[in-house]
Amino acid sequence: MAENSLAITALIFLGAAIIMVPLVRKLGLSSVIGYILGGIIIGPFCLKLTGRGAADIMHTSEFGVIMLLFLVGLEIEPRKFWVIRKKIFGMGLSQVLLTTVVLFTIFYWANWRIDQAITVALCFSLSSTAIVLQTLKEKNIFRTDAGEASFSILLFQDISVIPILALLPIIAQKHDDHENQILFQYLPEWLQPFSIILGVGLLIFMGRFIFVPFLRFVSRSGMNELLTASSLFLVIGVSELMYSAGLSAALGAFIAGLMLANSEFRHELENQIDPFKGLLLAVFFVSVGSTINFNVIAQDPMFIFAVVAVVLLVKLGVLLGIGQFFGLKTNQNLLLAFALSQVGEFAFVLINYATNLYLVSPHLNAQLMAVTAITMCITPILFIINEKLIEPRLQLKKTITEKLEGITPQKVIIVGFGHFGSTVGRLLKANGIRATVLDSDSERINLLRSHGFKVYYGDATKPGVLRSAGAETADLLILCLDNPESNKLILHYATRHYPQLKIFVRAKNRLDAYDFLNSGVDHIYRETLGTAVQMAVDVLKATGMRAYAARRMGERFTLIDKAMVRKLAKEQLKDNITFTMKASFEREAELLAEDSQSFDETHWNDSEDEDYLN
Repeated sequence: MAENSLAITALIFLGAAIIMVPLVRKLGLSSVIGYILGGIIIGPFCLKLTGRGAADIMHTSEFGVIMLLFLVGLEIEPRKFWVIRKKIFGMGLSQVLLTTVVLFTIFYWANWRIDQAITVALCFSLSSTAIVLQTLKEKNIFRTDAGEASFSILLFQDISVIPILALLPIIAQKHDDHENQILFQYLPEWLQPFSIILGVGLLIFMGRFIFVPFLRFVSRSGMNELLTASSLFLVIGVSELMYSAGLSAALGAFIAGLMLANSEFRHELENQIDPFKGLLLAVFFVSVGSTINFNVIAQDPMFIFAVVAVVLLVKLGVLLGIGQFFGLKTNQNLLLAFALSQVGEFAFVLINYATNLYLVSPHLNAQLMAVTAITMCITPILFIINEKLIEPRLQLKKTITEKLEGITPQKVIIVGFGHFGSTVGRLLKANGIRATVLDSDSERINLLRSHGFKVYYGDATKPGVLRSAGAETADLLILCLDNPESNKLILHYATRHYPQLKIFVRAKNRLDAYDFLNSGVDHIYRETLGTAVQMAVDVLKATGMRAYAARRMGERFTLIDKAMVRKLAKEQLKDNITFTMKASFEREAELLAEDSQSFDETHWNDSEDEDYLN
């Protein structure tokens, strides 16, 4: 099927992912293995289904890595980035330099040319951002010490792609036929060496003064599809801008995400881009599997697997040493080493670039590509070995929950910050509790953020927004939307996917309260109850009743009313009643009768009231 169109090839790639991933997940394996196996099966050495479009598919799917880094940037606020700067430059620089030096020494000792040895060593010093971050998030270990160390090293590696790209033509010397198509080539010569700084500075300026106002303008339209288009526009535009400037598109996407991490659109952007990122990453991994050249491997398997073994062992040794130097515990250190031992996706780009510079021959290019793909396939297997065989013996595993409890004892999410939610949020803030707030009114969000509230734009009825806001690790969820149906929709999703959440929900009236109670929620707050009771208390005081007695009567009434609502909710659930207007009046009559009986059965006097107040 060599004449497949791009659309047919894309269809085949997606089909391979849909079939293989559920199969490997049933075996308890990482989805990455399923994607790569699917690629191998449909590739030119098994079913031969990929056709000419395979190269175009892989080139397009590499954009998934760019989206991944944009989302990673969104998850890190600049101040947090500054906090982990020592890890980024300490662990990251150590890993890249040590790995490069050791691999160069081994390749040079094996009689490789000096320029060839240093080129391949630099390419192989990088690890796979896509595989590692995807696997860490799948296994829910991104926030462990090993997860944070992995991210720091990966971030430095992504930054180091820029100087490596600049270094390769210098290594090639006279063989540099690469046309310099950079945006800043028209700058004065004395400014051109600072093009990287200018590009990053331009991106920071745009993030603050263009991106956020642009998103606010789009959000006022109230059309979700425009926000989706805007999200894709930003990521694609930034990556192309950085590429035109001769910089790493992935790094540009990360910086753009970092600049928007403090904006109110952080979670909405995550929600809009995440499906595209996941889809493109899936196709990318399938592409990796389909590009493994088994003919090249069959011609010289000893060389291929010897290089694979050398690369894995060197990177494992370097990472174990770095982890120990920086004080990681044994189990976290092993997790770090196994996670980053493979060669990364940027090696595909760098090796091809080196081939264009005549640093690497076409035959060696095919061999190095096979080595890269094989190490990627081995990484998920190393994770399984660590999880199934090593960690149980060490018995040192530290759960994320334990780590999070030491950092944020109570994490609160408030959905809806109108007249009801703002009262809750203001009272919490006044008592030192900073909640994450989700709202869909951009003007209100802008106002609240200027007063120090942590508010984000997003429709919480979309599962992705709630997840992006941190529902997986949150403790309390407070639903304060005006629309009861929206509260019910969020409630049902949250109870099903985030059982650890303690949920507090706003109800318009008793009918809403019945539904919430029957859904298993205990903390229900009817907006009409409190204010109506308070009005009645004030009226009692106006008629001459003493203030504390009026308050006591209001509290008694509230308790009785809540008890009756719970009783009627159970009857509704038992009898499967749908309340009509007539039925509502009948229930109202029952409540009135119950009020009289409850107040008559209890005899209070003033002394009891005084004891109560004291």
